[in-house]
Amino acid sequence: MWHVTRKVISGFTTVLLFTLLVVTLFAVISSQAADGEPNIFGYELKTVLSGSMEPEIQTGSMIAIEPTENPTQFEQGDVITFTNPDDNLVTHRVHEVENDGEQYITKGDNNNSTDSEPVIAENIVGEYTGVTVPFVGYAFVFATSEQGAVLLLILPGVLLLAYSAFTIWRGLRQIEPSKKKEESVSPPRQE
Repeated sequence: MWHVTRKVISGFTTVLLFTLLVVTLFAVISSQAADGEPNIFGYELKTVLSGSMEPEIQTGSMIAIEPTENPTQFEQGDVITFTNPDDNLVTHRVHEVENDGEQYITKGDNNNSTDSEPVIAENIVGEYTGVTVPFVGYAFVFATSEQGAVLLLILPGVLLLAYSAFTIWRGLRQIEPSKKKEESVSPPRQE
């Protein structure tokens, strides 16, 4: 019974380490290819680094944004992602629509007042889809940093190699006693 359990645990550990390595490799490569933010099925994934939209969107979350082709289509209440005058991405709710959608007054749900600058339609990146994954943004920011990318690519690889070496060593240890047993059981050679 213990032998079967050990085999299952061993197989599970190998699959887990290999999966971790592949997923990490995919995440790091896709984020580097997309200049820091990956795309999945046409949706852009963005990391939320402030609490201006809490409680709906928590700090450290990763959100899905649907890129827009018509930035004048938004209405009051829509949540949009845009580039602000400091060239940072911001996700806030449309508070007012001005000039037939050529500019918007926005406000973070957790802020007391509207944003100081109106958002020009051409600065809108996309619309928030309602998909939020809490806390993943923290991990993604770390993974896309230089130190994080190195650590997350090297660590699973080293763990997989160490586990493979341990498995080989254990297998060789099991072979040695059976060889000694064979030698002691076999009759002496006559010359």
